[in-house]
Amino acid sequence: MYRHILLATLKNHAYMILPESVGWYDKVWDHEVYRKAGSWNSFSIHLVISGTGFVEIDQKTYTLTAGDAFLYFPLQEQKYYSSKDDPWSLRWVHFYGSALQMFFSETGIGRFILWKTTAMEQLITIHQQLLREAEEHSMLQLVSLSTLTYSLVTTFINNAIPRNAQKRDDRIPSLLPKMQQDAALPFDLNYWASQIGVSHHYFCKLFKQATQLTPVAFITLCRLQRSKQLLLEDRQLTVKEIAHDVGYTNISYFNRVFRENEGMTPTSYRKMYY
Repeated sequence: MYRHILLATLKNHAYMILPESVGWYDKVWDHEVYRKAGSWNSFSIHLVISGTGFVEIDQKTYTLTAGDAFLYFPLQEQKYYSSKDDPWSLRWVHFYGSALQMFFSETGIGRFILWKTTAMEQLITIHQQLLREAEEHSMLQLVSLSTLTYSLVTTFINNAIPRNAQKRDDRIPSLLPKMQQDAALPFDLNYWASQIGVSHHYFCKLFKQATQLTPVAFITLCRLQRSKQLLLEDRQLTVKEIAHDVGYTNISYFNRVFRENEGMTPTSYRKMYY
């Protein structure tokens, strides 16, 4: 049984998270998906309810059964498929939101793909509510869609354990909130490496493993997030003042970084909302 609904993707919206599609596939032996790296620009969570399926990562095949789950970030390569002898049943949701990269970093979720969950019944209940809402009202009740998707994702985060948990290194995730808090200060790689007692070279390696970002890229995202808040929340501040407040002494450089990441200048971004 294939049961799913596809929703329109909104480019400009006021929600932290919205679903792009949601579905429930029950004992589907012919379910097979392959997406090249860089081809899919949304997050997704898949919950294995029963049966058996497979996920391929870096040319290795992993077997998934009831209680397992897999999480993909945008632009990751994806390859997964059902067993033909013991078809799996899946519940899944694809979702998006401009603040989600930062949200996942702050929760320390990392970019693990394979998970086990201790709250499958709760997740099934929330997913069923989300699927019903999407089927009955489509995009007419965005608040409900956003709230249910957020509930599903946070429940997953709070009850999911990486399949390779024994290899998990929590030093970087535990440091991310402090790095975000101090993002406006001059960035000192050696200082942050010293906070977990490693060399700056090894710090960069650990950081990339945990977040799929370089330390500088993470700081840039933190600064841009703060600058966007200030642009909309305090109209009395000039762009130059905001640039300085978030850590950029050169306004031209701030404008260039903002444009590269947001596709427009800070001034244009502010005008979209006023």
